[in-house]
Amino acid sequence: MNKNDFKFEVDYKSEECWGRVGRINTRRGEIKTPVFMPVGTVGTVKTLSPEDLRTAGASIILGNTYHLLLRPGTDVLDKFGGLHKMMAWDRPMLTDSGGFQVFSLNKLNKITDDGVEFASHIDGKKYWISPEESMRIQRSIGSDIMMVFDECCPYPADEKRAKSALERSVAWAKRCRIDHPPMRNGQALFGIVQGSMYLPLRLDSIKRTEELGFEGMAVGGLSVGEPKDIMLDVLDKMMPHMPQYLPRYLMGVGTPEDLFYGVERGIDMFDCVHPTRIARHATVFSKTGRISLLNAKWQTDESPIDATCSCYACKTFSKGYMRHLFKAKEILGLRMASLHNITFMINLMDEIRKSLLEKRFNAFKNEFFSSYFSKEDKSGS
Repeated sequence: MNKNDFKFEVDYKSEECWGRVGRINTRRGEIKTPVFMPVGTVGTVKTLSPEDLRTAGASIILGNTYHLLLRPGTDVLDKFGGLHKMMAWDRPMLTDSGGFQVFSLNKLNKITDDGVEFASHIDGKKYWISPEESMRIQRSIGSDIMMVFDECCPYPADEKRAKSALERSVAWAKRCRIDHPPMRNGQALFGIVQGSMYLPLRLDSIKRTEELGFEGMAVGGLSVGEPKDIMLDVLDKMMPHMPQYLPRYLMGVGTPEDLFYGVERGIDMFDCVHPTRIARHATVFSKTGRISLLNAKWQTDESPIDATCSCYACKTFSKGYMRHLFKAKEILGLRMASLHNITFMINLMDEIRKSLLEKRFNAFKNEFFSSYFSKEDKSGS
């Protein structure tokens, strides 16, 4: 395909729910949807190599514009010819715009309609990010899918605050589209829907964002501290209004149960640091629920984390050995737990996709939930 091509095709729409199965074609390969995307914040999915990710079945990973601006910086990225070459990753990559981190990690020095001035959380150095600067940084990174620079509204927020963030986000989205016309440098650009928990604002954001002609649409401003039932209620009410012809990305959401909740509401793309973050704290997924490997009951357990899992950790090591690694503070434990959780999420999404095609999504969801949320205590917590 031409390096400037970006195409989303829906191959199947479920009759059981809003879920659908499709493909995103990019210059670096095809992404089957729905898809779970591992997060490689600073150019690495923590503890894992690119080969680990390929073996796990990852078709796309994330990079973080804010963190990559601070380290290694665009001068270094430009010298390497982009992050793909620097980290030896040959499959698609999506970068967020840096907006969420700018607004959540920093004490803002200055925010105007032009952009945001902030101090690095590393050394206090002052930086400036505007919509145009975010586009420039993401072009230096060389991601296949870029995100517009937006203002992410915290939770809770009153309607006035949410509307203010929405207006600024729409204005910034227009500037991003002007600075980065369709498929400039072969890079797609996704818009982001904001509006906090207010449906009228969400619907207004959908309409105005769609009019700007992005290659995909993301749902931002959810999973920012609100109760799960509120998040799902917002999705229930807004998703029927989202464009059907674009890939739809739910930002920062990605526990095993979230994959089901999102897919049945029509979400195509998910990302979350949760699987690797909990792995580094000795918590792993299994078909029968989350497991804390620090629990003393696993000390002499010779069985794998999950007998149905295809990852190296499950094919090679016992829960007893994994517990030993964490108790001894050995790095291999972090690596194997992370590899397992990423493999688990990717395999689960493969199973969800298959269940949609075989018209048994609801049955598979019920089967998974009855096992995953069984009352037996596996964590010891």
